[in-house]
Amino acid sequence: MKSIRTYIFVLFFLLMNIITNSQNKVKMEIATFGSGCFWCSEAIFEQLNGVESAVSGYSGGETENPAYDQVCSGETGHAEVIQITFNPEIISFKELLEVFWQTHDPTTLNRQGADVGTQYRSVVFYHTDEQRKIAEGYKKKLDEANIYSKPIVTEISSFTSFYKAEDYHQDYYNNNKFQPYCSFTITPKLDKFKKVFKEKIK
Repeated sequence: MKSIRTYIFVLFFLLMNIITNSQNKVKMEIATFGSGCFWCSEAIFEQLNGVESAVSGYSGGETENPAYDQVCSGETGHAEVIQITFNPEIISFKELLEVFWQTHDPTTLNRQGADVGTQYRSVVFYHTDEQRKIAEGYKKKLDEANIYSKPIVTEISSFTSFYKAEDYHQDYYNNNKFQPYCSFTITPKLDKFKKVFKEKIK
């Protein structure tokens, strides 16, 4: 009888743990941004507290499963983007947008620095109507406040598909810190980001 009671108690305890864990599990959300070269964007967003992952890839085009050289040609219509998985209880979509708009130039059409082409366009691909409203509202406020000397040209479009970039693009900065592009372009940008957003870094 004692062993049966013990078994029932253990079973009840395990069941309660399962119920509690399922109730406490946070539903992660997705954000997709294009802000020029995805090597830079990935290096920045993966540093943020609340971001589970930042994956480099391609969105906004018509070709299925495009390769990097196809996207670079500008003929597929894709933008280089990062797809961010984040915990909304730690960092909000609006906070991600704040980082997005402060870490690239949203006033240059199809261009970021020396990177030129539609694949480098500034774009927010929204996943929900709520994301669309937040992005459009934020963009409008930035323009009205004259934060930039020129109008913001960031595209705000509905998300349709995401194609993960080739493996050698993933975590590119951390794996290639001493390459010229990383040293002279990404490192200074990352250092500036860390100073401005130090309270949001992991």
